[in-house]
Amino acid sequence: MREYTIKKVASSDIDWAKIPVLNIDNHQWTEKTDICATAQIAYDETAIYAYLTAKEKAVLARYTTQTSPVWTDSCLEFFFCPIEGDLRYFDFESNPNGSTFVGFGRNSQEILRLVTVEAEKSIVSAETARTENGWSVLYTIPYDFIRIIVPDFKPTSGMKIRANCYKCGDETEKPHFISWNRINSETPQFHRPQDFGLMIFE
Repeated sequence: MREYTIKKVASSDIDWAKIPVLNIDNHQWTEKTDICATAQIAYDETAIYAYLTAKEKAVLARYTTQTSPVWTDSCLEFFFCPIEGDLRYFDFESNPNGSTFVGFGRNSQEILRLVTVEAEKSIVSAETARTENGWSVLYTIPYDFIRIIVPDFKPTSGMKIRANCYKCGDETEKPHFISWNRINSETPQFHRPQDFGLMIFE
């Protein structure tokens, strides 16, 4: 199991050059492509920030609305279990248009899909950008949003969560399924919290 330390920052104005990088580099279920991705995770007193970047030449971005099947486009994803010892997890999936699929549950069959509400301090945002070699997404996940389902959520130094980061694109020019922690499944399936890695709040 891989481990990663989530850096504490003073505010949402983050210098990402100072945040450790994790490699999303486990290619499974298809032939390895030249597509690759990284992630950086940080937190402050109000939110978790997940910055994911993909190197991808043929970017596919069709969907523009919430709850669309964005994993069939070029997609970057962050999943995490907010309660230590509990395998229920949030999943955040976005394409380069910022079309975002958010859910909470135990697996892909039982997950509850969430539509984020436009309200101060409680909205999850997915800020995307195109780069010279691909694209990126910055997820801002306020604790107020997490507490809608997990009322007592409050990261503290040393707290541990299970998490995984993904790059996929089911219907892209080069279909691919890439993860930070390797998935123990014979067929494509990212919704396996038992295969998540460990993240520790600084």
